[in-house]
Amino acid sequence: MEEKSADIGIVGQEQDTEAAAVGNIENSGDGEIIDNIENIENTDNIESMESVEVIENKGKTGRNLRKERTGMVISNKMNKTAVVEITERVTHSKYSKIMKRSTRYKVHDENNDCDIGDKVLIMETRPLSKDKHFRLVKILEKVK
Repeated sequence: MEEKSADIGIVGQEQDTEAAAVGNIENSGDGEIIDNIENIENTDNIESMESVEVIENKGKTGRNLRKERTGMVISNKMNKTAVVEITERVTHSKYSKIMKRSTRYKVHDENNDCDIGDKVLIMETRPLSKDKHFRLVKILEKVK
């Protein structure tokens, strides 16, 4: 096994102190797993750093929390509106087969810039109509 975030040692087996400091574990089969007392200070620092990141995310509001998605334009026949299809690959929970799942969103396109086949980046926004709650951020790839 490679590195672990928390350093762990095996009871009942000889271990090199450098390997214990790095966090490598040798499997002996019957050994009991215990925390390595030498490096507890390092894990405390890691946990405190993660809690700081969580606190920073709680302070963010507005545009930073809006969903952004990438998809293909499949229709642009409406005025200032395009239909974008987002295709994702999902593994079936029971059968473990990889399936394609697609979702269509109506997107606000202020300048009617999109053409069918363009790859675009869209962002969630306030409801603009009954079905439209995404807006066009930018065109990533123009169709040739």
